[in-house]
Amino acid sequence: MTAPVFLFTSETIEPADAAASATAGSILMLTGPEARHAVTVKRLRSQERVDLVDGAGLRLVCEVTGAGVGGAKDRLAVRVLERVEEPAPPLRLTLIQALAKGGRDEQAVETATEVGVELVLPWQSERCVSVWQGAKQTKGRQRWQATALQAAKQSRRVRVPEVEAVRDTRALVDWVGQTVRAGGVVLVLHEEARTPISTAMEAVRLPASGAAPRVMAVVVGPEGGITPEETAALEAAGATTVRLGPHVMRTASAGPVALAVLAHSSGLWE
Repeated sequence: MTAPVFLFTSETIEPADAAASATAGSILMLTGPEARHAVTVKRLRSQERVDLVDGAGLRLVCEVTGAGVGGAKDRLAVRVLERVEEPAPPLRLTLIQALAKGGRDEQAVETATEVGVELVLPWQSERCVSVWQGAKQTKGRQRWQATALQAAKQSRRVRVPEVEAVRDTRALVDWVGQTVRAGGVVLVLHEEARTPISTAMEAVRLPASGAAPRVMAVVVGPEGGITPEETAALEAAGATTVRLGPHVMRTASAGPVALAVLAHSSGLWE
């Protein structure tokens, strides 16, 4: 069974510069909520394997040397066995997810994280039943980010996806234009599109070694669908409208399935 993963920051690791200085043999102390979860929920014991990650590419493969150190349930002592620095993937998989009711949008974020998404953009489209206004914008983003964090740990990822602030259609169109001009690809999933997603992917290849990561984004509309005006605006900005498959998928599943297809067909999963 793979080792459990716990996230650390400079505030929850001793010494605080562990991300930069830790090497094989280093003794570290994980503190705070993550350590408490390891001690009281996972009930880790000495000599068990555990991975500490910084959420940005660093994995410290460790062995527990002490749980609940000094009687504190929020302190976990470990010895580093191996330091692994994972480079950023050549394709930056991005999910542009319209807000949805019933937690379906959070479900999409969770599954997309398991697939390998790196960036999530909440979209307040015209037909969204769920609306983020005022304080809801901050709370909604925090909820999605927490979902991505937990899914990243569950799937043993070393990188935690970034959830950006919610965008309306005008702001999204601007983002699409900038992304396409920079060499990225944006695909709008639409049940009436004639171009299958496989055709759109034929010309897409992984960037050359050492090149900057390339954005590969999919746009998923709300339960009521993307309006013709929104589709036209996104296409004018450089996006390509594609059909995911022969069946209509719910907003919770369309994005993760599309990202999985893109990850496989582009060679990202090779």
